[in-house]
Amino acid sequence: MEDGVRIDKWLWSVRIFKTRNQATQACKAGKVKISDHAVKPSREIRIGEVITVSLESLKKSVKILALAEHLLGAKLVTEYMEDLTKEEEYMKLKLRREGGSGYRLRGLGRPTKKDRRELEILKKYLGA
Repeated sequence: MEDGVRIDKWLWSVRIFKTRNQATQACKAGKVKISDHAVKPSREIRIGEVITVSLESLKKSVKILALAEHLLGAKLVTEYMEDLTKEEEYMKLKLRREGGSGYRLRGLGRPTKKDRRELEILKKYLGA
């Protein structure tokens, strides 16, 4: 392939964003960084660079292993990028999705003082 590929095109092709427009908007909003510097969507990337992307409440870090310009099959993505995201980030996201709402099953009644305290601790930990 050529020397570089636009970062918005690469982020879309390795399925970090569903559309190229979403990747472009994230770059413009400063949510995509290389070496702690926000990048423009037209920035050319090289093999070996580490990209940090802020998605909802997740900071995803990936290392570029190969360049791609077209949408890849899900099985091929691992050949083009290495996921460097810490496991704690994924656990935080999972906790936020599962237990952050404070939902209680029907018939359990109102939460006790202890239940409320545990929910507050959980919300502080998750940053909600």
